[in-house]
Amino acid sequence: MIVVTGATGNVGRALVRRLTEAGETVTAVARHVGTDDVPTGVRAVAADLGDPQSLAPALEGAKALFLLVAGEDPAGLLRRVAAAGVAKVVLLSSQGAGTRPQAYAHAARFEAAVAGSGLPFTVLRSGGLASNALAWAEPVRRHRTVAGPFADVALPFVDPADVAAVAAAVLREDGHDGATFTLTGPEPTTPRQRAAAIAAALGEPVTFVEQSREEARAEMIRFMPPAAAEATLAVLGTPIPEEQTATGDVERLLGRPAAPFSAWAARNAAAFR
Repeated sequence: MIVVTGATGNVGRALVRRLTEAGETVTAVARHVGTDDVPTGVRAVAADLGDPQSLAPALEGAKALFLLVAGEDPAGLLRRVAAAGVAKVVLLSSQGAGTRPQAYAHAARFEAAVAGSGLPFTVLRSGGLASNALAWAEPVRRHRTVAGPFADVALPFVDPADVAAVAAAVLREDGHDGATFTLTGPEPTTPRQRAAAIAAALGEPVTFVEQSREEARAEMIRFMPPAAAEATLAVLGTPIPEEQTATGDVERLLGRPAAPFSAWAARNAAAFR
């Protein structure tokens, strides 16, 4: 049985579906999850990674765990996972844990805890997710307009379905113990180009309005801590070469190219109509 935390998120939902279609027995975990949120036959368990004890019912009989970076006691969480007899952990971390470990210290702490747990493990460092563009959905629906900073700074955003596909492969296959993979899209795209891809998917013009850094920060701190907003703006505005380079790990692991942002936009066009 495979336990998937964050099972109602963009990556987790796709991962649960993929594992189920592959014939795996799956337990879906999220703070708020019920049978209506998961495919037929999937066990849904409400738990909070900030409270490791709440995860105990989900871990009964588990052979592998897909783990998010969440909670403040990663070492305690991993001790409970090991005590439950889990044989493998796949951690979804952030590319920033490698490129900016001080700014992404929380993710770096989780990576260290997983590596020190004594369990076989694999770390997946995700670049920016294409689904972050869903933050534009409402203004596109209302005004066919989006706003964002750093209009012409390109980053290789990754389709969350590709992250889920890699996670499914690593959870089900042997040979990845101790590895760290950085998952990106096939090529860097700018915010202006991503807005154009959404417009193409809709078949209608979408206007891109460039924000100042200060305007973008003011919006971000409404839903994330100021330090997280600063770290995000640093990546979006002044990425280092490593952050702007497509790694090819998705293609190496799946045997096919990573999906471009335009494919994600076409698949999710209904969210912007």
